[in-house]
Amino acid sequence: MAIAGENRLVLVDSVGNPLLRLNQAGLDVNQISDIIVTHFHPDHVSGLPLLLMDLWLIGRATPLNIHGLHYTIDRVESMMALYNWSDWPQFFPVTFARLPEAEMVQVLDSSEFRILASPVKHMIPNIGLRIEFKKNNMVMAYSCDTEPCAEVIRLANGADLLIHEASGESVGHSSAQQAGQVATRAEAGRLCLIHYPSGRYATGDPLVEARQSYQGDILLAKDFMIFDFNLNAAAADLGREFSGWISNNRPSGNLQEP
Repeated sequence: MAIAGENRLVLVDSVGNPLLRLNQAGLDVNQISDIIVTHFHPDHVSGLPLLLMDLWLIGRATPLNIHGLHYTIDRVESMMALYNWSDWPQFFPVTFARLPEAEMVQVLDSSEFRILASPVKHMIPNIGLRIEFKKNNMVMAYSCDTEPCAEVIRLANGADLLIHEASGESVGHSSAQQAGQVATRAEAGRLCLIHYPSGRYATGDPLVEARQSYQGDILLAKDFMIFDFNLNAAAADLGREFSGWISNNRPSGNLQEP
């Protein structure tokens, strides 16, 4: 997930080949100012060493901020030590910002948006996020990987959009129906399901499941989906058609989605 402003580009987690994917999305990797690492599981952090190396190889010189819980950042530093990154010549400055495991901790505050974090209920220490856009007072919340919990409800309280995982009801995860329950309790304007089983692993219809517990607008997250928070709430027609607020169009010239 990338949060792109005029003066700040924030990457949330890093997996696969981040440089390729960001280029496919039409984002300039040199503009990345911050990386938020939600937790230390491979499907959220495995691409970070490659991204840091690629930024170094293409000549980045500007500082980079990496935010996460103490538990997470300690492991990121240990992981990078295995690559001997301290010996990479002329490596750009990296600042690690360790977040306390407390609710509504401010991660960063820019002229365009403020990002807050709260611990969520996963198998290891993990954070969900609340992004408050200042231009129009719109709010997006992200559950990350979690069981249903009060912390996510508070993160998403009154949010225009809640992005919630729907892996299935299990330890440290939520089903689509449970995601709908969280969205209902948070009075979120719209629910976007992410981290759901797909392909041959798909079972049932997550949209149908979520509608059992949430009456608002629901959609499935797709690669390269864009939410435009520059529009005001009236223009976005929140909770209805969201005309002009969301785009499923993929950038031209990119490769097939995985």
